Amino acid sequence: MSANLIVLAGGKSSRMKKSLDSIDLNDQVKNIALHQHKTLIPIGSNDEPLMYYLLLNAKAAGYRRIYIVTSKENQAFKSFLARYSFVGMQIDLCIQHTPEGQKPMGTADAVFQCVSQFEELTKAYFTVCNADNLYGVEALKDMLKVREAPHALVAYNRAGLRFAGERIAKFALIVFNTQNHLEQIIEKPEEYQVSHCMRTQGELRVSMNIFSFYGPLIYDYLKDCPAHPVRKEKELPTMLMIAIKEHPDSVFCFKSEEHVPDLTSAMDIDQFFKT
Repeated sequence: MSANLIVLAGGKSSRMKKSLDSIDLNDQVKNIALHQHKTLIPIGSNDEPLMYYLLLNAKAAGYRRIYIVTSKENQAFKSFLARYSFVGMQIDLCIQHTPEGQKPMGTADAVFQCVSQFEELTKAYFTVCNADNLYGVEALKDMLKVREAPHALVAYNRAGLRFAGERIAKFALIVFNTQNHLEQIIEKPEEYQVSHCMRTQGELRVSMNIFSFYGPLIYDYLKDCPAHPVRKEKELPTMLMIAIKEHPDSVFCFKSEEHVPDLTSAMDIDQFFKT
């Protein structure tokens, strides 16, 4: 598999900004959280941001070509790349363009714009992940494994995630068959759907938004992904549901028991400081 990684760093981090007054943070951290992307908030002992650790894990997993998708206001990411050296990795910034006065058009649009701007991705396998989740090395390695299915994702055991139950309950459930091929992604599942999955699969697996795609077979689905009727965003789960309806067994689910630290709210910053 080609060692390409698209890191989605777009988004306005609204939940993070709204929750900043809920915990005691120093002015430097709060200022970065307010005015830069949350993945650049310092969390390490030497003020390294989450993005630093994510890229270190990607390097350890074998990735050598990185594309960071940002908005056009990306000077903070340029400063980050100038500050830290990732020897052996080529890192490019990809701008997700948005219509004037509108918010970003979603994850499927972000990936489509990246693939469109870097033609080599239309002919290769590539991994996609969120910038505000700290994926482990093994999960990143799974996305590089040779497989028969053109696409893949990591299905995390919900019982292994160390988040509050109310928060975990909103994570998208993954339904797959006995060959571990994706059948359905259930966004914000209802309790009856959770119970059904537990009865039929014996466990609950959720998406933490890490995928692997084969460029030649996913490009048109990314391009033609419909926008959500209310949120007006084009999302990767929507695109995948269309793809597997037309091509069953085209998405393999790798199981993981790991926890995935993330930066959704200010309380998550506090947890990083405590670990």
